[in-house]
Amino acid sequence: MENVFDVLTERGYLDQCTYEDELKELLGNEKVPFYIGFDATADSLTLGHFLQIRVMQHMQKHGHIPVALLGGGTTTIGDPSGKSDMRTLMDRETIDYNANRFKEQISKFIDFSDGKGYIENNADWLTKLNFLDFVRDIGIHFSVNRMLTFDCYKNRMEEGLTFFEFSYMLMQSYDFLYLYRKHGVKLQVGGSDQWSNMLGGYELVRKIEQDKVYAMTFKLLITAAGIKMGKTMAGAIWLDPKKTTPYEMFQYLRNSDDRDVIKFMKLLTMLPMKEIAKYEKLEGSEINKAKEVLAYEVVKDIHGKEAADSALEASHSLFGGDKDSKDIPSTEMEKSKFEEPVGILNLMSELGLIESNSEGRRLIKQGGVSLDDEKVTDPSLEITADDFKDGEIIIKKGKKVYHKVILK
Repeated sequence: MENVFDVLTERGYLDQCTYEDELKELLGNEKVPFYIGFDATADSLTLGHFLQIRVMQHMQKHGHIPVALLGGGTTTIGDPSGKSDMRTLMDRETIDYNANRFKEQISKFIDFSDGKGYIENNADWLTKLNFLDFVRDIGIHFSVNRMLTFDCYKNRMEEGLTFFEFSYMLMQSYDFLYLYRKHGVKLQVGGSDQWSNMLGGYELVRKIEQDKVYAMTFKLLITAAGIKMGKTMAGAIWLDPKKTTPYEMFQYLRNSDDRDVIKFMKLLTMLPMKEIAKYEKLEGSEINKAKEVLAYEVVKDIHGKEAADSALEASHSLFGGDKDSKDIPSTEMEKSKFEEPVGILNLMSELGLIESNSEGRRLIKQGGVSLDDEKVTDPSLEITADDFKDGEIIIKKGKKVYHKVILK
């Protein structure tokens, strides 16, 4: 059977790993229990998390055993990696709710039946630890001097780093040890920004259990423009259809940079590499076909074929000039709201189309905003209920972003 290590490398996931030759041989010869952690910092996973889910799918497809670790315990601390200040602390009720939402979403993609995979929550063991026992049995294996050389801590020294946050690496490392003992986990996988934390766990298990375990990171979803994939001016692209509609996700992917479309097709879809190679040959305007396939495949796998078909139809309708599609993002607003004039900039801001009034003024000055197909030329334009035709108006931002406002 094909070695999943080669699959992950060919598709562009692999960033770095410990003992590459050993790990590749292990993945080619054994069913390897592996884990990946998801800190429950929101009530939905994002498109960025979906890359991690794809890695788990590839691994499971090749016979390995995924353990999805929900960070119900570590979320109470917050990972300092890549942070310039301390994460806002969350209460237990919120964390538990978020973790359960993650469990529902991950279970749509990974088979956890009959020992094919497991879902764990580190709150089950981290919240029960005795502090003195923990620092004596686990803390003794960590050098503070070495930890301070890691970027996740070094970058915070000037701003201030609490002992609370400093303990995050120890907690995450203990997760590896716990899962090794419970499920025989021999590999932790995660994003490249987790390398320091992952090394801590990999070294801890090797020291205490005297066994060979491994760590492997994969590349973060970064666009050619240097922006994290799945981030927009209005916020993240969520897997929850109530937070990001299938149509909005489709349009986001359909509007990918030409330089990114093949890379994202390899990382975010399960299309065979031979098929992707055909799209790789497309040039000029033909590459839009590849973008459409990328968008369709991702939305289909996340939200189902019916949602993907609707999003595709809505996209074709918009490009064909039909603004009546039911799948255009829409917001219902009280008619009474428009009894007094509402400024176009305030309305666009409320709809999440712009982040600031200055952005809106710039767009209008550049001819990038239309109201029912008429260019908006005045940033101080005001809208009343009389401007709504049949109780609706459509705001267009740029060439491809539409939003319908419906009076109720």
